[in-house]
Amino acid sequence: MAESMQGLKRTHRCGELSAAQIGETVTIMGWVQKNRNKGGLVFVDVRDRSGIIQVVFEEGKADAALIEKAAKLRAEYVVAIVGKVERRSGAVNANLETGEIEIIPEELRVLSESETPPFPIEENTKTKEEVRLKYRYLDLRRPDLQRNLMMRSRVATLTRQFLAEEGFLEIETPILIGSTPEGARDYLVPSRIHPGHFYALPQSPQLFKQLLMCSGYDRYFQIAKCFRDEDLRADRQPEFTQIDMELSFVDVDDVIDVNERLMQKIFHEVLGIEIPLPMPRMTWQEAMDRYGSDKPDVRFGMELQDVTDVVRNCEFAVFQNAVANGGSVRGINAKGQGAMPRKKIDKLVDFAKGYGAKGLAYISLQEDGSVKSSFAKFMKEEEMNALIRAMEGEKGDLLLFAADRNKVVWDVLGALRLELARQMELLDKNEYKFLWITEFPLLEWNDEQNRYTAMHHPFTMPMEEDLALIDTDPGKVRAKAYDIVLNGNEIGGGSVRIFNPDIQNKMFEVLGFTEEQAQGQFGFLLTAFKYGVPPHAGLAYGLDRLVMLMAKEDSIRDVIAFPKIKDASDLMTEAPTKVDPKQLEELGLSIEEKKN
Repeated sequence: MAESMQGLKRTHRCGELSAAQIGETVTIMGWVQKNRNKGGLVFVDVRDRSGIIQVVFEEGKADAALIEKAAKLRAEYVVAIVGKVERRSGAVNANLETGEIEIIPEELRVLSESETPPFPIEENTKTKEEVRLKYRYLDLRRPDLQRNLMMRSRVATLTRQFLAEEGFLEIETPILIGSTPEGARDYLVPSRIHPGHFYALPQSPQLFKQLLMCSGYDRYFQIAKCFRDEDLRADRQPEFTQIDMELSFVDVDDVIDVNERLMQKIFHEVLGIEIPLPMPRMTWQEAMDRYGSDKPDVRFGMELQDVTDVVRNCEFAVFQNAVANGGSVRGINAKGQGAMPRKKIDKLVDFAKGYGAKGLAYISLQEDGSVKSSFAKFMKEEEMNALIRAMEGEKGDLLLFAADRNKVVWDVLGALRLELARQMELLDKNEYKFLWITEFPLLEWNDEQNRYTAMHHPFTMPMEEDLALIDTDPGKVRAKAYDIVLNGNEIGGGSVRIFNPDIQNKMFEVLGFTEEQAQGQFGFLLTAFKYGVPPHAGLAYGLDRLVMLMAKEDSIRDVIAFPKIKDASDLMTEAPTKVDPKQLEELGLSIEEKKN
């Protein structure tokens, strides 16, 4: 039977106790982690978010009724205990923060009983994720998840403090907004008052934060909920949290400066890690050429080598065709992997095909000096030797090549490089390598739509020196855009915005917008820009992804309190659900079953 805590007040959390409290009478409250009954001697571990403390009910120190009551405690009972802190009578537990002390109880109250949980509440559980997410309120009691969410809270608090000290104002922007189809798919909300009309949930506060700059607020930030109706993966959720900011009267270096210092502070305060400044920068073109990725992991080498000129005149048709079609031939050197079995190489070929490759050419340099290759018969000996030299190949190395259009080659080798790094255990989660990627292309060609689309968004400022190319060769125009990358993950991105109406109109023209379409989607912003708009720039971080990397987790679900699964559903609340037909009627909606 549950008892009241009336008259009791918690004095300490469990993990806050130490040898400094020896001799003090304290009151703790928490959950029973485990109960060990030795007959006349009962050990009870009590847990809260701060840690675990051992409570010892012992004949001669506690009365028989108290010991009997303690013996009946079960895992996850909620208890309040009053007792004296003493030095442990047994061996010190070095694995526990409170391992040198214990509590000798004077009073025990059972505040709430518990059924047997569907899985043990313990760190590094082997329970299937589907079960844990169904009972997420129990999963969240696990110490490792609690540490993650406390870290997340700490990051958010430090961000607020830092940005406030830098002159930023925290301002909320709307959740119910108009739909802007240019970008990812919106979540739509039907309006009851305006039948046939819909709100959209924001993919970001982009337009509103630019309007705040028009309104003279100078420096804005928000820890903002955002929504995208897109396919999920380990580092993506339908609803996610951004650290969002915008600054007036700044250029690229100003935004980078404040954000480098923000990251430096967070990593110092939360992890005790010193991030050296300035962080390295790399242009988009250099990143693609060296790593095949615009978010390269620079914790290891294995960089791409362009060997197009070396093989330009060889007789291997795969290389010949790639060069003739304006593509390239590039390779990576997996040091020490020359003895990789053929079956494993074949798996790498299949992996590469998943990224658009038609195949993968290879050279295995054996320790005995012999060479195994998938294409040696098409190459003269001097051509093969020149290729190996160009790849800096040595005995024991595995050389892998892709030949196709540049985008395909980059995608294939960029992904293959990471896959090999995983297999070769080159990725150290204790190492944090930051990198800025700058000078992105302003536009990218969309084959499906047969037009250019904005690589970031339509309000990104072109680099001034490239403005002359926007009519003649728009694909070569670089943007004043920048991403901050950590260990091969883009954790934030932003740009300098267009504030000149002529450039903005030209951007819409290149993107294929008619004047009516531009006004229809962005008219309020374009009108605001007629009334004096300052130069401005901004950046947004994925808070979930940042904390995931800091916590050394592989999924953002482990740093979000109540996440969704891959099909965007919630196993605990069973959302999304069907709704009462009356609600649909009020909204003027009906549901049609899809016909197969």
